[in-house]
Amino acid sequence: MEMEDFDKKLSKHNDIDLSIIVTSYQNAAVLDLCLKSIVDETKNCEKEGYRSEIIIVDGEAGEKTQDVAKKHILKNQSITYCPFSKNIGFPKLVNKGIKESHGNYILILNSDIILTGGSLKKMLEYLKNNPGVGILGPKLLNFDGSPQDSAFHFYSPSIILYRRTFLGKTPWGRKKLRDFVINIKSNTEPTSFDGWLMGSALMLRKDNLDKVGLMDERYFMYFEDVDWCRRFREKGYEIVYFPKATLFHYHGKQSATRHFWEVVFNKMTVIHITSAIKYFWKFRKKGKRNNKEIEE
Repeated sequence: MEMEDFDKKLSKHNDIDLSIIVTSYQNAAVLDLCLKSIVDETKNCEKEGYRSEIIIVDGEAGEKTQDVAKKHILKNQSITYCPFSKNIGFPKLVNKGIKESHGNYILILNSDIILTGGSLKKMLEYLKNNPGVGILGPKLLNFDGSPQDSAFHFYSPSIILYRRTFLGKTPWGRKKLRDFVINIKSNTEPTSFDGWLMGSALMLRKDNLDKVGLMDERYFMYFEDVDWCRRFREKGYEIVYFPKATLFHYHGKQSATRHFWEVVFNKMTVIHITSAIKYFWKFRKKGKRNNKEIEE
């Protein structure tokens, strides 16, 4: 009987097209809304012949987020729940989800993302037909429908100061920050560019991921998405902004600050700067062209 159950489990996993990895951290209400939107979209995809699985990786899991996960698992057997007793950092959550996945395509979502109708199918079919794409990122919207910036040039050290201090409010700082955002000319067509996509919602092909590797776990939070996009680019894969799929994103800039003393004592800012140092040291001998473009 045990061998039969094992064979059934293998059969269940072998035909999965898409693995959806949801990273969660202490926000049960948002996680619940995210999972509801995912379940609705996966049902639509199943009608088109695409099978999906959902993997929840929960950092510093509390009773409320566990209850939300259990509620959805009772309704949907394709959900796997991976709770952690402490906050292990975003890259480790993502990598755990990838290691638990079985799909040929992987979608990584923060729990503060709400899928819209048809978004999964559009992203999945684009990746299926474009094997040279390394990372695909949808158009992110605020809940009032306004667009969020999610495609950027690679960082230079000065951009950190402009984004996280009062210097970003100066005329010079504002110009630098405008230049930091990738100017996507088309609001409807996929656009390949030399830069990085915000890690809140990313879709990848598993075969390409195997050639590049998992997220770098030396980052606790911030810059892991920048690092990943850069590594995919170095392997010759495209980074593509995909506005045909739109997702809602509740995005709070926890490390943003205006005053000098807040820069010094704000925990999230310290984490951000620490990650920046690791990133610049790692790529210190590579890609000087990109950094130079931002400075000019």
